[in-house]
Amino acid sequence: MRKRAILLITLSFVTIVTLYSENFKFTYKIDDKYRILSRVDESVYINRHFSHKADILNRITVHVKDVKNDGGLIDATYQTSERASGDTGKSYECTTEYESEFIRDSLGVYNIAPRYFMPVVRDVPVFSGRDVQPGDTWSYKGEEVHDFRKSFGIPDAYHIPIYVNYTYLGKAEYEGKTYDLLSVRYDIYYRASGVQSSGELYPAKISGRSAQHVYWNAEAGRPEAYEENFDFKFEMSSGDTVQYTGIANAYVIESKIMDKTSVADNINDSINKGGIKDTGVSVSDEGVKITLSNIQFKPESFELTNTESKKLDQIAEILSQYPDRDILVKGHTALAGTEEGRMKLSSERAASVADYLLSKGIRRSEQIIVKGVGAKEPVADNSTAEGKKANRRVEIIILEN
Repeated sequence: MRKRAILLITLSFVTIVTLYSENFKFTYKIDDKYRILSRVDESVYINRHFSHKADILNRITVHVKDVKNDGGLIDATYQTSERASGDTGKSYECTTEYESEFIRDSLGVYNIAPRYFMPVVRDVPVFSGRDVQPGDTWSYKGEEVHDFRKSFGIPDAYHIPIYVNYTYLGKAEYEGKTYDLLSVRYDIYYRASGVQSSGELYPAKISGRSAQHVYWNAEAGRPEAYEENFDFKFEMSSGDTVQYTGIANAYVIESKIMDKTSVADNINDSINKGGIKDTGVSVSDEGVKITLSNIQFKPESFELTNTESKKLDQIAEILSQYPDRDILVKGHTALAGTEEGRMKLSSERAASVADYLLSKGIRRSEQIIVKGVGAKEPVADNSTAEGKKANRRVEIIILEN
């Protein structure tokens, strides 16, 4: 339930040699693009009994569209994916995706319309606007915002106020570079009132804590990485309790400019030279798309045939030429069966392709996301045999950001 977008790196010992002061501020550059990759390792307890573990991947793409006064107008996509805990060799399946747009000022305060559900944690970090030395502290209000539409039928974003305490800890190293280290901590004790829900079940009281360490990149004017230990308990209107406890980690990845047309042309040449059948290349808004048309699986299953495996060996070789780019694998079906069945089959088939590519070692598991869309995005007429054949496809998208 807690699909958090936060950063983590293991904290090392910090030695403060001399006193110095810093004045932290967010800075923005028009058309700056980057992504944040966050992992959450979460344990869930129901009525104090262990229920399950969750392995959650949050992929956030950020685009600074404009800079006004001391703030940045930011367009962001938040993609949450999950996989069974312990399946380290498997791909992540996309479960939710949100678009968001907001202004964030130089101190870190958000100005965001009520219709947006993301980001979850807002106004964190926020700075005091004054010079601080190691050991100095300050506080500022913030909030957590949750999407409880599917879980509890609550139609609007669910806001939980928080009061955040900050301490500047000094300098620390991460990945061989020196950053400013901040301690960020807050407790939650919130009792809901006036909740409108389509069902009887809703979170009546929420309590818990969050303890974070943020590595601040003064040159870029934004966090470079941060970590969180969290423990939150939801007391439901039914009297049951659900507890979420764990750690989260993430880091910023700079997005290099991608010449999509050139990449598409090079891939198309490789496909033609390799004689890879039923495969096309095109440029899309997301990046460069390789379409495997009429991909063959064993009857009524998501297991690849031997012929398709050999084709994917060739595709893997092509993808290995772009190792820094993340990949989205989308599964599509023809219009047959139920919508639920189509969604399940398309997701399973996309996962089969993604897992095969992972087995070839061309990407780490967090670099490949799976998404099943069923028959929602047809490219041909489903009333004909040829149309259905064209619609049964898997798309491998080399992502621009």
